[in-house]
Amino acid sequence: MVVVGADVHKRTHTFVAVDQVGRELGCKTVEATTQGHRDAVCWARQKFGDELRWAIEDCRHLSARLERDLLTAGQPVVRVPPKMMAEQRRIARTRGKSDPIDAAAVARAALREPGLPVASHNEASRELKLLVDRREPWCGNGLRRSTACYGGCMSSSRPGRRRPGRWMWPSSSGC
Repeated sequence: MVVVGADVHKRTHTFVAVDQVGRELGCKTVEATTQGHRDAVCWARQKFGDELRWAIEDCRHLSARLERDLLTAGQPVVRVPPKMMAEQRRIARTRGKSDPIDAAAVARAALREPGLPVASHNEASRELKLLVDRREPWCGNGLRRSTACYGGCMSSSRPGRRRPGRWMWPSSSGC
């Protein structure tokens, strides 16, 4: 089995794959988007087969979308606590701090500790994801409509009487 460790940031994610003894097999950096996550899954499947386990440092404000996309793709995901990462970096042979070093440390920590928490979609979160996915296109259209309406409402029916930053409701705008 190959473990793919992830070092997550706001704009990019770096993945490092390691084998069962912790040797690095490959590295890839992708954008922190759903398409980037799909690219990472395709990369890992093509290079290392279908028997994969993904290890993510448990900082959900940065890794929630990645975790959700991996679970949607049917990939097993484990969460590595940040304290465990500090210990792994301390005992590592490579000194310094970089995205590939951190991603490899996450993967090795997941190898070393078999009882890490496993991320999963429960029935409620799966239903919520379906609702959110269905709702997103509608909200995007609604935001565009309300922005256009706001722009129309900010213009005054009396030229020269516009006060920036204040709502004006002219009777002819129809908002």
